[in-house]
Amino acid sequence: MRTPVRVGVFGLLGSGNLGNDGSLEAVLAYLRAEHPEAVVDALCGGPETVAARYGIPATRLHWYRGEYRTASRAASIAGKGLGKLVDAARTAAWARRHDVVIVPGMGVLEATLPLRPWGFPYALFLLCASGRLFGTRVALVGVGAAAIGDRATRALVRWSARLAAYRSYRDDLSRDAMREMGVDTARDEVHPDLAFALPAPPAGRDSGPPGPVCVGVMDFHGGNDDRARAAEIHRRYLDGTTRFVRTLVEEGRAVRLLTGDECDARVVDAILEAVDSPLVSAAEATSLADLMRETAAAGSVVATRYHNLVCALKAGTPTLALSYAAKSDALMARMGLEAYCHPAREVDPDRLLEQFRALEKRSAELRRTLAERNRLTTRQLRDQFGALTAALFPAHDHPHARTRQETP
Repeated sequence: MRTPVRVGVFGLLGSGNLGNDGSLEAVLAYLRAEHPEAVVDALCGGPETVAARYGIPATRLHWYRGEYRTASRAASIAGKGLGKLVDAARTAAWARRHDVVIVPGMGVLEATLPLRPWGFPYALFLLCASGRLFGTRVALVGVGAAAIGDRATRALVRWSARLAAYRSYRDDLSRDAMREMGVDTARDEVHPDLAFALPAPPAGRDSGPPGPVCVGVMDFHGGNDDRARAAEIHRRYLDGTTRFVRTLVEEGRAVRLLTGDECDARVVDAILEAVDSPLVSAAEATSLADLMRETAAAGSVVATRYHNLVCALKAGTPTLALSYAAKSDALMARMGLEAYCHPAREVDPDRLLEQFRALEKRSAELRRTLAERNRLTTRQLRDQFGALTAALFPAHDHPHARTRQETP
C-alpha cells in the first residue's frame, strides 16, 4: 500500500487578507478533487482561522507573535531577533516532514506594498532553502512578482525563486520581472490568477433597474518605494475616492463599500462618516465567495485591491480599476478592460467619474466580453493544475521519492 503524499501549504494565510485565502481555497479544492489521498497541513499567518475554515491542521508561521508589529522597545527587538533564529529551525523541521509544499498564489515575489526584507521575504527564503536541503519539492504556484528596488529584499526573493522546484506566475509581467532579477524562467509558465478557479457566483442581472455601484476600497499608502510620501498618497486616495462616492450619492445611486483585508475597515469608516447617507452601505465579506456575490449583484464596480478586481471580473460585472501596480493593469488587459484603469496614487475624481460613465455606457458589451474571457480563463487554469500534477505528483513516482531539482 502506497504511503499518502504529504503536502504542506505555506504563506500569509488566515491573516485577514481575502485574496490570499481565496488562493488557498482554490488549491485545496484542486488537491481534494485530484489528489484526495494527500495529507495536507499549513504553516501560515493565521493558523486558527485556517484550521477552523478549511479543516486542515495549521501551525503558526512565526515563533514571535509580534513579528509584524513595529519593534520599539528592547524586549520586542530582542524577541524579533531571536524569532529569526527560531523560525529557521521551525521552518526546516516543518518542510522536512513533507513531500511537497505549495505556496498558493499571492504576491510573494513582489514589494508593491510596504514590505521589510526580514518579514515574509525571509520566511519564504527559509522555506525554499529548507526544501532544497531536505529534498522537499517547493512549488510557487500562480504567484505575483515585480521589480524590487531594495537590495536585501530583492536578493531574498531572487534566491527563493531559484531554490523552488516549480514556479508559475499569474501574469507575463511577473515572469519578466523574475527574469530581469536573474532567475532562469525558460521553463516557467503563466496562468490566470488562482482565484479564477473558484466557483462562479450566480449571473448578474440582465434587466430591471441597475444594481448598486460596488466601490472596493483599500488602506492604501503607496508601495515599498513610497514610504517618504505615504501620508500624502493616502490622503489623496481617500479624498478622491470619497468625492467620487459623494457624487454618486448626490445622483441617487446606491453605493456598496467592499474591502479585501481587515485593515481596509478604517477607510470604509472614514467614507461612511464623510458621506452620511442611507444610500451608502458596507458589505461584511469574509471570503472571496462573499465578494463575488456582492459584485455579481452590482451594476458596476470600482475597486482598488487586486483580488477585489478578480472577484468583480470573475462575476462578469463591468469594472474600473483604481490601479496601484502594474499587476492590476495586466489583469484588466487580460480581461479586455484595459481602457478602464485609473491611478490609485493620483485619484482625480472628475476624471474617474468620466471613466465610470464611459464604462456604464458599454455595460452590455463589456459583460459579453467578460463572459468570453472567463471561459478562456477556466480552460487555462485546467492547464495550470494539470501542469502542477505532472510536476509534483507524477504517476510513476513514489510519493516519497525525490525528483532532481534545478540548480540555482
